[in-house]
Amino acid sequence: MIAGFFKKIVVVMVAASLTLATGAPAAEINLPDLGSPADAVLSKNAEAQLGRAIMRQIRASGQLVEDPQITEYVNDIGHRIAAQANFDGNHEFTFFVVDDPTINAFALPGGFIGVHTGLLDATRNEDELAGVLAHEVAHVTQRHIARAIHASQRRSILSTAMMLGVVLASVAGGLDGDAMQGAIAVTQGTAAQGQINFTRSNEYEADRVGISALADSGFDPQGMASFFEVISRNTSPSQSRIPAFLQTHPVSSARIAETRARARDYAPVHTTDSVNYGIAKVRLEVAGKRTPEAAVEYYERERYEFQSDTERYGRALAYMRDGRYREANRIFEELANREPEVIAYHIGLADSQLELELIAEAIESYERARNLFPRNMPLVIHYAEALLKLGQAELAHEMLLDLLNNAPPTPQQIRLIARAAIEAGENAEANYYMAEYRFMIGDLVGGVNFLRRALQVPELEEIQRIRFEARIDFVRDFMTEEQLQQMQMSRSIG
Repeated sequence: MIAGFFKKIVVVMVAASLTLATGAPAAEINLPDLGSPADAVLSKNAEAQLGRAIMRQIRASGQLVEDPQITEYVNDIGHRIAAQANFDGNHEFTFFVVDDPTINAFALPGGFIGVHTGLLDATRNEDELAGVLAHEVAHVTQRHIARAIHASQRRSILSTAMMLGVVLASVAGGLDGDAMQGAIAVTQGTAAQGQINFTRSNEYEADRVGISALADSGFDPQGMASFFEVISRNTSPSQSRIPAFLQTHPVSSARIAETRARARDYAPVHTTDSVNYGIAKVRLEVAGKRTPEAAVEYYERERYEFQSDTERYGRALAYMRDGRYREANRIFEELANREPEVIAYHIGLADSQLELELIAEAIESYERARNLFPRNMPLVIHYAEALLKLGQAELAHEMLLDLLNNAPPTPQQIRLIARAAIEAGENAEANYYMAEYRFMIGDLVGGVNFLRRALQVPELEEIQRIRFEARIDFVRDFMTEEQLQQMQMSRSIG
């Protein structure tokens, strides 16, 4: 369970909070207020650094869902909402999925928004998922984390950082009430309740701002209240474990009523779930089954002719997992021919052909899909992985580099292009890509070390040397004194 992991990152968050919020001993704090009281305590840049530090720990836990199709879908929905809520354009957002069956979602500093697989599974439609994402986006745009620190200025900065760590850990990992209250008692005792009350008041503000963004982005504004109501209604007070979402986002009947009333201020919207919503849920369902046989059994409960296309897609994925590639191939081919606008069907068809060693057919299917959906991230990743299996690393590198130069990359994408570069014999570029991967997950020192390795490659070209050195100089300007010392130490050891 990821809850135990998040207890561990509290220590990291406390340390990061102290470094980022102060940059100096507590007695020397004298930061100017440039328009928002929150900025005087935790700047947007500091929030981003803290968020990256936490994300680094999440990735290291192995709990991050790295399915490119699920990642792409959640980011598409999240950014569609964020475009309506992020009025000043000052916030960057990254949406990700955590492999945890508990029903929860959370916002981290710097615009990192996580959704548990259990929450995605619990939503009944796309509007409900969008409602949860809109709520979390509002926490970010309203600067609730920085404002929480500002509201508790009378406490010491250490106490504030520890409190922030406890609250965020509970939000992310769904800690049980006793664990959270015990941790809070250790930090500041009676002052804890004021902090919790402040965060609960933020929930109402996040509802208001989130509903507006939900409506403006074309979703049913009732989706937020609908999800609140469903999980509240399905939870009995006698249950030993209340869903984590209700623990960290307290929902009362009054709050649900208020949320529904706000939603009625907007014109009614009649929406239909996108195909990708069903595909994302199905992919999680198949991957979540304990064995391939269990996945197949789940999707064979109903006769094929009575299943929807999304269910048939799930059946094909289950067959793929069980090694029944020919049966999967027949389903993917049928789906891709009937609904050629769905990228997932083309990917499934090409993947199944590859497993059947129909190499020419697989390449043809990938290329046809590329023509239909140029620079689609999940498609390019699947195709590049296939090319690497076939020993065509140079083509994989070229294709991934084209995507990298034209679309914001994901860490998974950067890792894959580093692998392609290594297999293509591009050692300097491989180290450069690994450096960028380390930068993306918040490891500035590790990234610089990879750039130094790149500079030591014998066949290094002059233009590469200039590019790598410039990148080191650029990153150094964003390092703390401690990081600069670590960098110097690693250089001495090397």
